[in-house]
Amino acid sequence: MSPSAAPHLVRDADVLVLGGGPAGAWAAIAAAEAGAVVVLADKGYCGTSGSAASGGNNLWYVPPDLALREDAMARREAIAGGLTERRWMARVLDETYRQINRLAGWGYPFPVDDAGVERRSSLQGPEYMRRMRRRVHRSGVLILDHHPALELLADADGAVAGAAGIRRQQGGGRWEARARAVVLATGGCAFLSGAFGLNVDTGDGHLMAAELGAELSGMEFSNAYALSPAYGSHTKGLMMQFASYYDEDGDRLDVGDMTAARRPIARMLADGRQVFARLDKAPPGLREAMRQAQPNYFLPLDKAGIDPFAQSYPVRLVFEGTVRGTGGLRVTGDDCATTVPGLYAAGDVATRELITGSVSGGGSHNGAWAVSSGTWAGAAAAAFAARQRRADRPRAAGRAGLRPYGPAGGGPDAAEVVGAVQEEILPLGRNYFRSSEGLRRSLGALDGLWTSVAAHLTGEGREALRARQAAAMVAHGRWMYRAALAREESRGMHQRVDRPAADPRLAHRVRVGGLDEIWTAAEETREVTA
Repeated sequence: MSPSAAPHLVRDADVLVLGGGPAGAWAAIAAAEAGAVVVLADKGYCGTSGSAASGGNNLWYVPPDLALREDAMARREAIAGGLTERRWMARVLDETYRQINRLAGWGYPFPVDDAGVERRSSLQGPEYMRRMRRRVHRSGVLILDHHPALELLADADGAVAGAAGIRRQQGGGRWEARARAVVLATGGCAFLSGAFGLNVDTGDGHLMAAELGAELSGMEFSNAYALSPAYGSHTKGLMMQFASYYDEDGDRLDVGDMTAARRPIARMLADGRQVFARLDKAPPGLREAMRQAQPNYFLPLDKAGIDPFAQSYPVRLVFEGTVRGTGGLRVTGDDCATTVPGLYAAGDVATRELITGSVSGGGSHNGAWAVSSGTWAGAAAAAFAARQRRADRPRAAGRAGLRPYGPAGGGPDAAEVVGAVQEEILPLGRNYFRSSEGLRRSLGALDGLWTSVAAHLTGEGREALRARQAAAMVAHGRWMYRAALAREESRGMHQRVDRPAADPRLAHRVRVGGLDEIWTAAEETREVTA
């Protein structure tokens, strides 16, 4: 795509939301309710693409009972490595409770317990997102489906001024949306690992934001892996609380509970040994409910003729990166603003350290964060837009994968770049079991790859999307590993085999940024204010 190419579709808005998952939907609704003219652009079809739409979602939903909330926050703090902030946790609990109650008022069919009380702590993804899309539409938001963004636009002062991308169903033609504020809700990065519902999550938003100078935080806590049937890709780990594990000889493994089991299972898989699971701890009365809650988990097993409650089946660990991890764009205040004026981050594209600390948020905390951060970011973007003048001639900010500084075609193509990144990121021996030596070796490969991508990688139409995704994955891997090197200890999901203990002196966050040159800096845990 040439920098001077005329866009095929142009739209003006007060607020542009990029991403049509839960965070993007809540952001669009909040901005529209604040009086803004809103456009939402999604890489896929808003309401069906992404991790939330692909299965059941449990929520960090706690009624406003002081004892219950204190217990919920304390239990998270006990495992979070000292990186959470209670004020943020309380805000998320308040906002999630309020908005999920609104969702009930919009007609979401929550199940009812024996006492007649609705259970609002979990959502069925397809029904949830179907209703969210309907609400976005009824709020007056213009939805652009199959319109992936490739780059942000900026004004002369460096404030965000919209975005541009391609129209996938119109032959890859260009679109451009000029806006006074932008909410990034583009999800995390799972590196095209094949995890269920996550292959739209390639870190595009992080790259776009970094090109305008945005910072990231918590990127060392982005090596999330989840168990899946070996011949499936469904990583909804709630099933595994009812699992027993066995080795190749059928001997039961003593691996502890679901959380403790992951590390010894990972060690066996990394060594080339098979591990089998059987859901034999599930009470008979619960098994049908499990099938109804997560039908996609059981589908490949049923096709293989396996009864997972009575028969063992092989499992594998699938990489989920920053989708189930905690790292993402650093937020600078209560409104989820980034370090770029007019740019806000919501959902998995933003760091969740403030409420999850150094451990995976999973559906529960990440689901609540999508609701609350989306609401705050959308409202704040509308307020910023009301104060901001529209840029007369915004500049396109995209570089790597779009506008190389050297001759096009002089390096690997997008598919080769993706393969090279995955070789450094996906293997358990490189990313789950980390060491200084291994991190530096992989960083050397990724740094060299970035040099080639920045100098040569580009594409036209749909190939531009593939090139841009590949560039984002390289950038993501470099941020992750630089932050992992900076944290010379083991804390939470970041485990260093050469630094197996936590260091009390490192109970701070690690900021990271840059593209050609990656930097890191310590940020003490503190109360973040607007």
